[in-house]
Amino acid sequence: MIDGLSAPMTGENCRAELFEEKHRDALRSACSEDPDIWQVYTLDFGPDGFDNSIDILSNYPNTFTFVLFDGDELAGMSSFIHVSTGRQTLEIGGTYYRPHLRGTGLNRRIKAMMIARAFDCGIRRVEFRVDLRNKRSQAAMKKLGAVREGLIRADRITWTGHVRDTVLFAILKDEWPV
Repeated sequence: MIDGLSAPMTGENCRAELFEEKHRDALRSACSEDPDIWQVYTLDFGPDGFDNSIDILSNYPNTFTFVLFDGDELAGMSSFIHVSTGRQTLEIGGTYYRPHLRGTGLNRRIKAMMIARAFDCGIRRVEFRVDLRNKRSQAAMKKLGAVREGLIRADRITWTGHVRDTVLFAILKDEWPV
């Protein structure tokens, strides 16, 4: 099951490749296009924190980090996090899109591709954990058809020292496609 999760994916005019060193410079550049957005992320992928954060994320157990493409253009990144074969669950997170691609429908296409891959590989529950301050991502989760299951208070401490409240969303296999 897990091996299939890390394979390259293709969707509706989008694709994802597992992060490799060959992507580092281009992804760092893409992530530096919006240095302020990283304030609502657990890790800092801005210009000063990118290398350390991508190393942490790409070496995190049971996690697969992908570089995303809109057509042939590098669009951003996203990950399958906390993959649990025993529970048949995973989280899709750490998602970032370059500013000019936000609001274009790319998120829907990317998430549809990733969710389909997860369910095809035997996952029964896909979770999304969103910083309470991140209203844009919460709206995107609702648009996607994810169910808001609750608030996890004081869930994590982010790279800025902020004690984050996390909104938990999920989609079950028998609810997809919405």
